[in-house]
Amino acid sequence: MCFKVAPMTAPLSSGKRKAGFALCLATMLLAVLDQNIVSAVTVPIVEDLDPAHGIDRISWLISAFALASTAVLPLYGKLCDTLGAKRVFLGAVAVFLVGSALCGAAGSMDQLIAFRAVQGIGGGGLMSVTMVVIAQLKEPVEKGGGKGSAVGGLVAGTGMALGPLLGAFLSDHADWRWIFYVNLPIGLAVLIGGAFVLDLPHHGVRHRIDFLGAALAAAFSTTLLLVAEWGGRDHGWGSPVILGLLGGSAALLALFLWRQATAAEPVLPLSLFRNPVLRVGFAVQGLVGLALIGAIVYVMLYLQVARSIAPTSASLFMLPMALGMAGAGLVTTRLGASPKTSVISGALCAGAAMGLLALTDVDTDLWVVRGEMLLLGAGFGQLLGQLIVLVQQAAPRHQLGVATTGVRFFQTLGTSLGSALFGTVLARVYAAEGPGGSASGIASLRGAERADAVGAFVTSVDTVFAVAAGVVGVALLLALRLRVPAVAPAVAEESPGPALSPSLPGQAPAPGHGSAA
Repeated sequence: MCFKVAPMTAPLSSGKRKAGFALCLATMLLAVLDQNIVSAVTVPIVEDLDPAHGIDRISWLISAFALASTAVLPLYGKLCDTLGAKRVFLGAVAVFLVGSALCGAAGSMDQLIAFRAVQGIGGGGLMSVTMVVIAQLKEPVEKGGGKGSAVGGLVAGTGMALGPLLGAFLSDHADWRWIFYVNLPIGLAVLIGGAFVLDLPHHGVRHRIDFLGAALAAAFSTTLLLVAEWGGRDHGWGSPVILGLLGGSAALLALFLWRQATAAEPVLPLSLFRNPVLRVGFAVQGLVGLALIGAIVYVMLYLQVARSIAPTSASLFMLPMALGMAGAGLVTTRLGASPKTSVISGALCAGAAMGLLALTDVDTDLWVVRGEMLLLGAGFGQLLGQLIVLVQQAAPRHQLGVATTGVRFFQTLGTSLGSALFGTVLARVYAAEGPGGSASGIASLRGAERADAVGAFVTSVDTVFAVAAGVVGVALLLALRLRVPAVAPAVAEESPGPALSPSLPGQAPAPGHGSAA
């Protein structure tokens, strides 16, 4: 299917540019909050909608959003490059709002799971397409430090820390349905404001959208995420279901690669992987996503299981991580560090924090844990923001959308695979070390048996942190191999219209505009 896109619009005024940036920050906050808010209210949801069997459906309540949002990421990137980022941005926000309203009105667990998938289709574009919009809001002639990265880190950290707290507050003082309804006023303000202030550049070029390629990408990612969701928990790794899904994933991946090699305009062009910066950037982002899920989930498990801290109180340990993410952006702004330097520094900080967490004991001072979370936030704050900057600087201008959403795609896949990997590591170590063979029964144990079980659980969690530290170490080795070109393709490439510097607002301009990468 072909689309004819209108010619490039006039440059944005300073006022509209600032308003657009504010809208993007609000959208990012909305996205991060929604990813973390549901986990705090699963029990009230189950008690209201399906007290008899709902507890067995919680995993689907969470994974439905992740499956849908991951599946549509490659298509979002191509649509941005074809229809223009503004149209796709507004469309993603609108779908997310419809899904949120439907989730709030759900009358059963089946309905809520289905509506979470609808919400996920829109949610897949909230963060990824917003990053494309931010890149296009940046003026090529702007100079300065990494203000956009600093504020972006603050927004991400705030959403990560406040999501569970806001969910618990709304559930306790209003109703669980308000965790979805609260999206509506914010989203409507973003939708109306974006329609008026986002006059983004796009080109009068005819494009063809590869819907078959998008469908194959969605099918591949869905089967792979189902393996990560079910493997070792609902079905054994050697069961026919898991082996069938693995075989299906391999076949779908082969078909997807064939389609991308033969399609006139693929949704994830294989030419992107011939660019060494993009190739390494995608790999590092996937490893970062894998390690990040291990940090957040298993710190929370350690606090609740080994230290008997209530879930709401345990979520407060995310605040140091949020401060670390924001502080990392502010420090890199002051120092004027290049994106590559920040990625290497971030990997060092995150790897060191993971290594320290791997030494955690049953009696470790909780302020030490808070300090390690602060260091972890400083590491991930640099990694998550600066990797996107590197990829956007290295991507050809006409492929800015697919490159940006590609980063998010690999991060999401890494996160899902990390959930499966670390869950398997925890289960295997505990089965070898602890009583009862399963960590799920610790709460029912008493006396010396419970003490032995908690000790074995802490050993298992420490092993998870050690593996995560190794994953970050691999990411560091890859980051050291990054060779950022002296002139970014987005600037040097021959293409219609003026050169666009694809970096975050406030970031140092891309090479070719007065600064080195």
